[in-house]
Amino acid sequence: MNGTQGAGKRKGTGPSLDGLVGRAFGRLGRAGGLVFLLAGLALSGSGAYEGAYVSGWAGTHGTLTVKQCEVSYPNNASRSSRKNRRPIRCEGSFVSDDGKSVDAGAAVQVRHRYAPGMELTVQQTEAPTKGGSADGDYIQSGMDRAWRYFAAFFGGWVLTALGVFCLATGYTPFGESRIPFDEAWESAGRGAMRAVVVGLIGMGLVGAGVSLLTSYLA
Repeated sequence: MNGTQGAGKRKGTGPSLDGLVGRAFGRLGRAGGLVFLLAGLALSGSGAYEGAYVSGWAGTHGTLTVKQCEVSYPNNASRSSRKNRRPIRCEGSFVSDDGKSVDAGAAVQVRHRYAPGMELTVQQTEAPTKGGSADGDYIQSGMDRAWRYFAAFFGGWVLTALGVFCLATGYTPFGESRIPFDEAWESAGRGAMRAVVVGLIGMGLVGAGVSLLTSYLA
């Protein structure tokens, strides 16, 4: 009798546990989709913003004459080759191409040291303040760097598409998904979502690939 009752308890527990696990993975899929969506939008937004300034499409184009360059955070250096690529801050005088904007306290973050007197092509992202320019008011322009930002912009489309797909279907690409991919894909095909997801991923991959290739040829 006890054995029968124990078996009954186990049978009663199984479906309940399966339901809890299923709901958990369903929420995980949609939570993961939200993360993908937000990450994609942030990546695309950042790539578009930075790319517009670096390419010269936004801001005020001009020349910064270097007065001095120094490592921004010398105490944070690491022996790691990646962390040894420390940001360099060059200070000097900025004059816009039309001569309307002049800033004697301009500063820009660069990847290499430049000798005093060197003229750098930069983009002014905002007007200088009375006390001089804060870091980040100027960006060193160049189409090779701009295309890398555009690659990030298109790469964000791929993450956005994955986010939309996971949010709409509950499918999770990591761990054990409660909803099989085939079922989620079939569900997405009943409306226009599948075409949107495929289109975003396709254009994102092509755009990112072309942008990266162009950055090396520019």
